Amino acid sequence: MKYDDAAWHYEGDYPADLPPQAAATHIGMYLAWLYLNDHCSEEAEDDFAEELQALRARQITGGEYLRSVCDEKLTDDDLDADGNAFTLAYYQGKDNDSKYYDDYAATFGTSLGGDLYTVADTWENYDKLAQKLDARYNDWLQQGRPECLQAL
Repeated sequence: MKYDDAAWHYEGDYPADLPPQAAATHIGMYLAWLYLNDHCSEEAEDDFAEELQALRARQITGGEYLRSVCDEKLTDDDLDADGNAFTLAYYQGKDNDSKYYDDYAATFGTSLGGDLYTVADTWENYDKLAQKLDARYNDWLQQGRPECLQAL
């Protein structure tokens, strides 16, 4: 299953003044959070050990990892069982009502439109978002791992 793909964004109504790699930032930050919290698939651990080490050492960003290793896509093959369950509940959401996008926009003061892509792919920005992701994951666990995570 493919949860997201940067091409879905930069091939659509995408700001002409931004490079295509900006469409991977929001996906990459989410993937980095999953991997830094041990929700990486065994296949990714085995096949991309060097790249994962660079990500975990913060030598590359989540966006860079997504572009270079994942062909700009976030899929179920990238994640362990808990990572997939959480991603379905939070990132995808019921009827594609992603709470992740809402949290991302709120964290960075953007809309869900074109300025969503203006967030810089930095570890400083990741750290801002990671606090919200930690809270969402803990809430999901406390709610008994529901299929759909509602607003906090």
